[in-house]
Amino acid sequence: MTRSFIHENFLLTSGAAERLYHDYASGCPIHDYHSHLDPLRLRDNTPFKNLTEIWLDGDHYKWRAMRAAGIEESLITGDATPRDRFLAWATVVPKTLGNPLYHWTHMELARPFGINELLGPDNASDIYDECSGMLQSDAFKPRGLLQNWQVKTACSTDDPLDDIAVHKAASDGDLSVRPTFRPDAAFGLSGEDDLRHWISRLRAPVQSFKELVGALRERADRFHDAGCRASDHGLLQMFDHQFDKDVAATALTRLLAGKSVTSREMSHYRSRLLLELCNIYYEKGWVQQFHLGALRNANSRNYRALGPDTGFDTIGTKRQVEKLSAFLDRLDSKGHLAKTIIYNLNPTDNDAIAALTGVFQGAGIAGKIQFGSAWWFNDQKTGIERQLNSLANMGLLSLFVGMVTDSRSFLSFSRHEYFRRVLCNFLGEQITRGEIPEDYELVGNMVMDICYRNTEQLFDF
Repeated sequence: MTRSFIHENFLLTSGAAERLYHDYASGCPIHDYHSHLDPLRLRDNTPFKNLTEIWLDGDHYKWRAMRAAGIEESLITGDATPRDRFLAWATVVPKTLGNPLYHWTHMELARPFGINELLGPDNASDIYDECSGMLQSDAFKPRGLLQNWQVKTACSTDDPLDDIAVHKAASDGDLSVRPTFRPDAAFGLSGEDDLRHWISRLRAPVQSFKELVGALRERADRFHDAGCRASDHGLLQMFDHQFDKDVAATALTRLLAGKSVTSREMSHYRSRLLLELCNIYYEKGWVQQFHLGALRNANSRNYRALGPDTGFDTIGTKRQVEKLSAFLDRLDSKGHLAKTIIYNLNPTDNDAIAALTGVFQGAGIAGKIQFGSAWWFNDQKTGIERQLNSLANMGLLSLFVGMVTDSRSFLSFSRHEYFRRVLCNFLGEQITRGEIPEDYELVGNMVMDICYRNTEQLFDF
């Protein structure tokens, strides 16, 4: 059998990089402060039935690659058997050379499964059987997998209406499972009917804008008691900071009465609601996160057939900095700017957003405003290096809070290892070129800060 190219010095191209990774980065625990893991599965420690369930279900990265290779949808998200779906994926893997999927696939086979073969059609059936068998043991149940990765904190992404009692039940002395407050549904981004239905499900009756904010505040209180220390918003672009309070309130009143509202009225509603929520986040000492730049559901036919988060989103080209700057400035001018992480999907905006974070730092909090990790289409070697370069050039890389999985997969913690290898290579190359000192205690401690200590400090874990 051909041996995998995943080895102890994978992606490490210098002795300095190897030393930084093995002596400082590799043993660091993980605080994964943004993921889409299912906390119920963690609480119950439910084993995965087979390799397809843990590796392909919900993974739109792999689904996109399979579609690009001409695989029928029945073998991607359809009703084909789990084995047939995996065998179809295995035919695509050799075609992913040059894509980060090739790296991630073989990193995930190597750890935790201990398989060091290149996956392809010839060995797919044997690998499927071997891994599916392993998944029934305690070490490969959800909690065992997180223990293998030294995960200390796992933050899920939760609608305000979600059951958050499950998070405390899923936590123990070794693992803290925390909810994250993500009220995207409250903004009506998917339509007026969906917004009306969502508001109708709030426990307290809502008949006005004030009552809506009160209901969301009550939910935020419950989240905080359950260990939440962060909010999150997924937006194509930041909402306008200028709005008319009365127009915003009237828009919601009309909507709740079953009447239609104009796009202008909805804009005022969304802008005011986001500002009100950000005030709550500041009061609670949370970290507010903004994921900016995703153009959602670009393929309307497949969106109608398969729903959201199935691989039909892409990079938007909206100008981000002007609206983002104005919104942050409005919060800052009132003294209500919370700790903030800004994730940018379009890499052409990297330098501008990295520079903008420096405008609003201070208030006695190191790294208060963060340029978030290379996200989604950027969480590969080139994208990570671009983000690190922008952050290092425009701000303080030493205060960076590092990588997140941003994934539904319990195998995706390999992305922390992937990031750490790229980070150590990035710094190791600078040591080799004489651009930073060959002082391993100095640089190694910076690596450890980025891997986990800065996260502990910013989120107060």
